[in-house]
Amino acid sequence: MLAIDIGNTRLKWAVYARGLPGEVALEQGAVFLENIENLSEGEWRGLSPPRRVVACNVASDAVRHRVQEQLELWDIEPRWVVSSAGAAGVTNGYDHPGRLGVDRFVSLVGARWHMLQRGPIRPVLVVMIGTAVTVDALDSSGRFLGGLILPGHGIMLRALEGGTAGLRVPTGEVVRFPTNTSDALTSGGTYAITGAIEHQFHELQAHSGGVAPLVLVTGGAGWKVAPYLRVPHELLDSLIFDGLLAIDCERERSRT
Repeated sequence: MLAIDIGNTRLKWAVYARGLPGEVALEQGAVFLENIENLSEGEWRGLSPPRRVVACNVASDAVRHRVQEQLELWDIEPRWVVSSAGAAGVTNGYDHPGRLGVDRFVSLVGARWHMLQRGPIRPVLVVMIGTAVTVDALDSSGRFLGGLILPGHGIMLRALEGGTAGLRVPTGEVVRFPTNTSDALTSGGTYAITGAIEHQFHELQAHSGGVAPLVLVTGGAGWKVAPYLRVPHELLDSLIFDGLLAIDCERERSRT
């Protein structure tokens, strides 16, 4: 099984022996979107031909077609996951379910699977930190209640640089009381993100009758923010892949 996650900046892939959620990848990698054309002659060249390919894409249709061209290496058609009204125990409560970003939808499925493995059943707060940041609430029944979208670090800094004269400074450190502009920018961005997460944690806890949600953090920049988060949490790099595998397993069961 080859699982592919196409984000706004990078394509991430992982190979699994059985294709089950929670399984450790045999091989994995990532490339920036501008380097997709190198996959079939590079990272994928030495892989054993996969039996199935499951993928999700938040980039453009053009990027999706470029990936499909690379998969001609094995003459295999990927199964593209899209957001729907529900899958693998998750009910999509978005006003227009199909408009929920597929990365968010798949991460919710992965988060639900992880929560059920840990027990007891409880709500989950799913945090993805990348180019953008999303903070999504899943109640204990598996219903997606809604979530926040805010800019990631890079977008915040570019917005400040574009709107503030003379603001061109290197990246600083996260400190409690910044005394220089670099640290002020880095700390401000980090605390804006952690503040949104902590706010939604308490909102979901109150909505759930005081039951503290499981907080799962994923995304390429998750490791930068997680140390400053003041609620219990876990950092999981595999969340989207686990969601893709859970959805694919459900499809396979329905076919038999």
